Amino acid sequence: MKNSKKFFSKIAVMMIGVLFILSSSGCTASKDTDTIKIGASFALTGNVSVYGIAARNGVELAIKEYEETGGKLDKKIEFIVEDNKGSEVDAANAFNKLVDREKIDVFIGSDISGTTLTIAELAAEKKIPMITPTATALPVTEKGDNVFRACYIDSFQGGMMGKFAATELQAKTATILYNFGSDYSEGIASTFEEVFQENGGTIVGKESYTNDDKDFKSILTNVKAQNPDVLFIPDYYEMVALIARQVHEVGIQSILLGVDGWDGVIDQTNDFPEAVEGAYFANHYATDDPKPEIQNFVNNYKEVYGEVPNALAALGYDAGKIILEALEKAGTTEPEAVINALKTTNVDYVTGHIEFDEKRNPIKSISVIKLEQVNGKLQQKAYTTIEP
Repeated sequence: MKNSKKFFSKIAVMMIGVLFILSSSGCTASKDTDTIKIGASFALTGNVSVYGIAARNGVELAIKEYEETGGKLDKKIEFIVEDNKGSEVDAANAFNKLVDREKIDVFIGSDISGTTLTIAELAAEKKIPMITPTATALPVTEKGDNVFRACYIDSFQGGMMGKFAATELQAKTATILYNFGSDYSEGIASTFEEVFQENGGTIVGKESYTNDDKDFKSILTNVKAQNPDVLFIPDYYEMVALIARQVHEVGIQSILLGVDGWDGVIDQTNDFPEAVEGAYFANHYATDDPKPEIQNFVNNYKEVYGEVPNALAALGYDAGKIILEALEKAGTTEPEAVINALKTTNVDYVTGHIEFDEKRNPIKSISVIKLEQVNGKLQQKAYTTIEP
């Protein structure tokens, strides 16, 4: 009986060993060394899907062009995208799936700051090289030295629009109308106020609202009484369109100013173009910029997706190119090598010349767009470029 027990014990140990070897080899085999896996997560459905779809398309186009022109990477590129619906919970689940199940090498995303912050924390823990095309909140890249962004940060665009209002438009007074509780809106409002005053302007009013508000008439009555030269509204296009209609109805004559969240406002106001006609907003690029690299991108995007690319698409495209060039430069998918290659980025892209500061934020210019009505339809026109 004792010998029998010893025999079965030996068999059990051998079986455990075999299972360990098989499971280990299975893990190794699941990582296809002939394939580079680029993971991404965007809001492809939900309230901010206009951002996520455009950013996804931009990345997809960059990869498509890279493969068609015979990039230097000797491996197949697999682009794996998950829909996070604009939800932080879904964003975390999507990222974990990409890392744990798909075994991605690098990550691109997300689109808005809330979901990107959630993902950045996880990416820092797992040391996955990551770049967000469009999340502008300052803390995003503070999560880890593996986290980069292709867009400028909130404080930068707020300050640049404050400078633009005071120096280019010669505005003496401004009212700020911001979304209380939104880190994006509050952060931009703060730096606009600071820089506008530094350049000789006076803030004659600060009014706030919340995401739940629909009627702004009482707030706008205050703004009308303040009679500012410019009315600065740092928020996303859906809310801006709603406010701008009521600004026009109340009879406010101030010049409207905005930021990159306005990209998409034309689609919301084409039935009432007077609401935002003559407004200016900061953006990452202008579709009518004559530079060859910009027009090539615009034309290629239109050919593939049947529409003019917005700034989110351009940033997605640039983020894709940045990642591909870093992988080329690194010559490996080893995380530290890719991260170090990303840090040395110094190239002209569609949204401008990009190199990274010590916080892995890009040092780049801002395009100012003017909304003009042409034959009864709103159009975005390149107005000027503000250098950092």
